[in-house]
Amino acid sequence: MSEPEPLAPAAPGIMADRLSVAEGVRWFLLALAGFVVGEILSTASVALTASVLGRSSEVAQLARAASPPEWFVVSSLIGLWVGFIGAPLLATRLGPVRHRLGLSFAPIDLVGIPIGVVGQFVVVLLYAPFISHLHNFDAPVKKLTGGSHGGGFLLIGLLTIFVAPLAEELFFRGLVLRSLFGLGSGATSRGGKRAAMIAAVVVDGLLFGLVHGELAQLAGLTLFGMLLAVLVVRTGRLGMSIIAHASFNAVAIVSLIASGSAVIWH
Repeated sequence: MSEPEPLAPAAPGIMADRLSVAEGVRWFLLALAGFVVGEILSTASVALTASVLGRSSEVAQLARAASPPEWFVVSSLIGLWVGFIGAPLLATRLGPVRHRLGLSFAPIDLVGIPIGVVGQFVVVLLYAPFISHLHNFDAPVKKLTGGSHGGGFLLIGLLTIFVAPLAEELFFRGLVLRSLFGLGSGATSRGGKRAAMIAAVVVDGLLFGLVHGELAQLAGLTLFGMLLAVLVVRTGRLGMSIIAHASFNAVAIVSLIASGSAVIWH
């Protein structure tokens, strides 16, 4: 009598809560809508803040500035994050089946701290041979914080380390990655399922890199986005990816301070 084939290990957390193809389409469309709404709200938030401060005539110029003031940065980020957070929350409330986003934490998620730190240094090492050929490679970080000082720098630093990872992980790993898995859920063979999962991780990382709008940093951000997606696949939760993302951003902020590029006191 032949031995029964051992059961495959159960997928952890939200990875066991797969979306159907139709649900995957709906979640992906919600992600697109969330991004568009976030961009619109970001523009509107900047315009409103500029109007209150009496600086409406400067908005177009500040949008192209290498180091816009903190009010411009903060208002634009808040508007964008409303779309990034709102779309995933809406996705869980639409449809006959309620799906979870996996927003939970466990002590093991602290492993994300060294993962994020090492990830930042690995990206730097990968770019090291080409850094002299890249014009103003630190421009994205400097644009985020370069025009701020004192309390403004502290606020933007805290938002970058604590709020940005939460908003972006909810959006890219909670919503986009899950939608991509749903789109590939029609695969039936083991090889097809593996290919669909790999494709979802790659596409999620690429979209993460593209949305940041920085061509020079695209490869590094894409690789890091793929790493964050793998963490979600392995843990079935967003906790470790959020912490890894936070530590990755923290290294960038600390490096900016250490290099003397950040004006902390004024």
